[in-house]
Amino acid sequence: MSEHKRSWWKIGLGSVAAVSLVLAGFVGFNVWQLSRTLESAAVEVYDLDGSIYGNPTQAELDGPLNLLLIGSDTRENQNANYGSSTANLADVIMLLHVNEARDNAVVLSFPRDLLIPIPDCIPEEDRSKARYGDLMQINQTLELGGPSCVLDAVQGITNVSIPHLGLIDFKGVIGMSEAIGGVEVCVASPISDPYSQLELDAGTHLLEGEQALAFLRTRYGVGDGSDLSRISNQQVFLTSLVRKVMDEDILTSPIRLYSLASAAAENMRLSESLTKLDTMVAMARELNDVDLENISFLRLPVYDLEGDAVGRLGLAEGAEDIFTAIRNEEELLVVDGKLIDPESLNAEPEVNPETGETTTVAPKPTNVSGVTAADELCSN
Repeated sequence: MSEHKRSWWKIGLGSVAAVSLVLAGFVGFNVWQLSRTLESAAVEVYDLDGSIYGNPTQAELDGPLNLLLIGSDTRENQNANYGSSTANLADVIMLLHVNEARDNAVVLSFPRDLLIPIPDCIPEEDRSKARYGDLMQINQTLELGGPSCVLDAVQGITNVSIPHLGLIDFKGVIGMSEAIGGVEVCVASPISDPYSQLELDAGTHLLEGEQALAFLRTRYGVGDGSDLSRISNQQVFLTSLVRKVMDEDILTSPIRLYSLASAAAENMRLSESLTKLDTMVAMARELNDVDLENISFLRLPVYDLEGDAVGRLGLAEGAEDIFTAIRNEEELLVVDGKLIDPESLNAEPEVNPETGETTTVAPKPTNVSGVTAADELCSN
């Protein structure tokens, strides 16, 4: 190689190295900056004994994962017309549980109208705002006690330890849906909801930004207009979201994961346990090996209350069974729209005494409704 060419070759290599160093520095600075942003807005959360959850150890990250996702309906600083309400209520409360073996996961939705015992995190001067004696709507815990109080309330009724929390508002939903590139949903019947400003024809739609938010918020455009119908609608969106994440290998792509982590840092408030980007990324990757049919979306079993609490909900039979299954790391599976009794999964085959033929015993369904991430659903 001539001296002239060798010089240009060295210059080329040097340029590539310089650009690589600049990019590495840029990414490193952004990671540091995002971590600082997360840490400055971190939410302190407390365990069942009242002690602060700190940064998780590796052993804790390798064990069962429990995370509470809260969607706030605050209109403050939203820069859009979402109504004139001054409230800051928990519009969405979902508990994500991934078992230690990483082969089973469940997302349990808590209706916002559920009445629960007033938790200790509600200040004494605010307890009269509960309106139902010693009970209060679970969605009020955000307004009266903050995001850590919502977590305390869920831990109180489930007796499940939940060290991780994420709080998202309307702008956050818009930002996260855009970061994922939208979610494709099926609509069985036209939706027209003047409250959420959602107008959709029957068919399949790619929803992101304002439309994704409206779809997740709509109550009067689906079903009977109740919060339970909205939860079913949200499950349509979430099952499609999970399939997209898995199909596009987003959880194994460092670039896509970093993009999502960045969007989360900019649009969510997280517990201290999630303020490190490497922790967020590691937890996201833990979901990648769970089969779609083993990712269940459950609606907490409830019943309608009467009298002064008409229109509100109480915990129904089957709720404690779910909480126990999560605490005991029992497999939670949904078949044909119903949660299966964990004890019936290991039932011995029945033997016909006359013929000697064996018959496999089908798992016993419970009264708890649910869907899986493998179910391709339509909103109706």
